[in-house]
Amino acid sequence: MTIVEAIKAVLSSHPDGMDYLEIYTAIIEEKLYSFGATDPQNVVRGQLRKHCDGLNFPSSSKNKYFRIIRRVNNTNYYALIDNSPIKVLPAEPYDTSDLLPEEKMQQAYLEHAALIKNQLISLIQSCSPTFFEHLVVDMLLEMGYGYDKNSGIVVGGPHDGGIDGIIYEDKLGLDLIYIQAKRYNKSVNVGRRDLQAFVGAMEKIQKGVFITTSSFTREAQKYINSQQQKSIKLIDGDMLADIMLKYGLGVKKIGEFSIFKLDSDYFD
Repeated sequence: MTIVEAIKAVLSSHPDGMDYLEIYTAIIEEKLYSFGATDPQNVVRGQLRKHCDGLNFPSSSKNKYFRIIRRVNNTNYYALIDNSPIKVLPAEPYDTSDLLPEEKMQQAYLEHAALIKNQLISLIQSCSPTFFEHLVVDMLLEMGYGYDKNSGIVVGGPHDGGIDGIIYEDKLGLDLIYIQAKRYNKSVNVGRRDLQAFVGAMEKIQKGVFITTSSFTREAQKYINSQQQKSIKLIDGDMLADIMLKYGLGVKKIGEFSIFKLDSDYFD
């Protein structure tokens, strides 16, 4: 019997839920599993979280057998998914003491990424519109659009005709992507009128990308979704920052960490 099987055996007779210490004690008392670890209670806790529905982190398992049915004094109570009663979890302040190390690392990374993304958007908004036009062209080239790294141009200016950049997907210029860039504050959303003007400026061009540092109104999104003749992608400020992080545009990687899990096949 594995540790997970032992936990499932204990919880099968406790549909009201148990915390990890109670589960560990029951496993020992019923002699379901012999632990060799120096901290067996933590082993039980780790297996519960790795196989718990709703908890997803790098080393968690795709197989979910347990779920948290209530939380009391920062303690989680687990039950089997298939026989646990439905209960509403009481609202409590978020506590990180019950997180596994890799979960804490993931949470810290998400907080770090959110901070960098906010800083990126703030910095872009403090730059000139011309810089933003060059940035969005560089970004699409970095993502792999265009036939080489020099196949994008900035055409923005007083008489740009509503087009800020062009990506040439082939050397003859038979396939083009038009770009519109709006460096708006977060409180100013891109509306339907802006997108209608962009579609009009595209004329016979079929592909377009509209990028903003803010966001799009619901009407603007519906308008683009209703387009039958053209393929237009909307990129808001949050997606813009995500892409810049992913492709290392405007940021530098200063460190990297690996997360490990045991290779059970090796020991078998």
